[in-house]
Amino acid sequence: MTTRLRELSAELRTLEDRLRQGGGADKIDKQHAQGKLTARERVRGLCDVDSRFIEVGLLLAYDQYDGAAPAAGVVTGLGIVHGRPVVIVANDATVKAGSWWPETIRKILRAQEIAMRCRIPIVYLVDSAGVNLPYQGGVFPGQYGASRIFYYNSIMRRYLRIPQLAAVMGQCIAGGAYLPALSDLIVMVKGSSFMGLGGPNLVKGATGQVIDGETLGGAATHTQVSGVAHYAVDDDEACLHKLRELVAQLPPEKSGAHVASAEGGAPADALYELLPADHRMSYDMHRILSVIVDDGALAEFQGELAREMICGDARINGIAVGIIANQRGLIKGRPGEKPRFGGIVYAESAEKVAFFIERCDRQGIPLLFVQDVSGFMVGPESEHEGVIRSGARFVEAMATARVPKIVLTVNHASGAGYYAMAGQGFDPDFIFSWPTGRMAVMEGEAAVQAVHGPAITKASAEGRPLDDATQRAVDDMRADYNEQLDARYAAARGYVDAVIYPEDTRDVLALAFRAALSNPGPHIGPFVLPYLPDA
Repeated sequence: MTTRLRELSAELRTLEDRLRQGGGADKIDKQHAQGKLTARERVRGLCDVDSRFIEVGLLLAYDQYDGAAPAAGVVTGLGIVHGRPVVIVANDATVKAGSWWPETIRKILRAQEIAMRCRIPIVYLVDSAGVNLPYQGGVFPGQYGASRIFYYNSIMRRYLRIPQLAAVMGQCIAGGAYLPALSDLIVMVKGSSFMGLGGPNLVKGATGQVIDGETLGGAATHTQVSGVAHYAVDDDEACLHKLRELVAQLPPEKSGAHVASAEGGAPADALYELLPADHRMSYDMHRILSVIVDDGALAEFQGELAREMICGDARINGIAVGIIANQRGLIKGRPGEKPRFGGIVYAESAEKVAFFIERCDRQGIPLLFVQDVSGFMVGPESEHEGVIRSGARFVEAMATARVPKIVLTVNHASGAGYYAMAGQGFDPDFIFSWPTGRMAVMEGEAAVQAVHGPAITKASAEGRPLDDATQRAVDDMRADYNEQLDARYAAARGYVDAVIYPEDTRDVLALAFRAALSNPGPHIGPFVLPYLPDA
């Protein structure tokens, strides 16, 4: 059976397959001819065999630069190396020689923030020609320009004590050389890696000296003369083997997560049938949750109160989590009360969720927000009930919770409801979306009514069509919203870490929670410095 979720998933797979080709088959062949592995081959070789790799930011910038920057020229994500979660950053030299686009910086910074927030090791696989000069204005300057990478390097090294391992597996030029230099250990590959503040051409132009790259900044030079690097290996495979050895030598993982083999309450493929063909139609969120959590078991909290918001305790691959999710459809009220609209947050539901979050925070239970939210309720009854005050309680409880927070968007993510459900501005540990995710301040038709409603109403009352200019404006707005409400649009701009497929949801969430729980907390902001009296 073909469903909306299946159709969008198929389209996404086609796009992802193309992006994973990087600069294309000819560039891949060139890399192999040089005796080098591609970025994704290196990531696979570093990670444990058959383990999951959550690629973060695969779609970033895919719809910019006329398609010339697939994955922004860098592979970033969360993998398993010697049985432990590790963040990986790998320059893709098949894309403009691995040079840095503005979005490349954003991806590397996001990867570093994951390592800092989760307190897990980070491995850099460096193969980059440096700044993409035509776009240097979006790379070099600014608070979140390339220098921020080195700031995060330094914070991790000096204060957070997060292991940073770097392998120079190709070019590493100019300021980019500080990324490995600020790491704990550096591995270089003989004959194919170069590290220097300037290459042979720049040296000749600046000083008149003629020198070859290997003598200037090759593996032998930096391990035997300058002492900048620590290990020299023969080829890429040996380099990855050495990195795996170095990860194995690290102190044991401090995760408090109990990871166990478990099954959901139904086959994962069932998730494709649970969302309606029309995103506006109702469905039962309980059925989706029953597939995601272990044995389909959700111990619901205050299940008969404010039923438009679901709160409950469950496990995902053995990891205890508190779940907050939006129920859709028309929710029957108590005797004498009006029914409520699912996907909307009311004053009572906001109070319920705030209490549940605070209780999970006190007990150290990480939180999973499953979003299908259209916003907070408006109108005189809601305002008189104090929805602003209750909503603020909800937001404050979520924002100040010290436990890990992970977001999964399955349908709508709109209005202030998106914010309250741990939107990106509140620094959740990870944000994932299904291909059906729709992120915007409101739906397209609502936006049309908000802007052009009076003109539409007047034309309808007068029994005439809209004038041409207004009709064009309406059509343009609908088209813009249709584009911007696509999960791929959000992923291309870094609003979500990854668009994931329903059948992968349990495994992705389990790995993300395991990584997040490596840090006992607090999980507030990109990183929190420990109190160090001698610092």
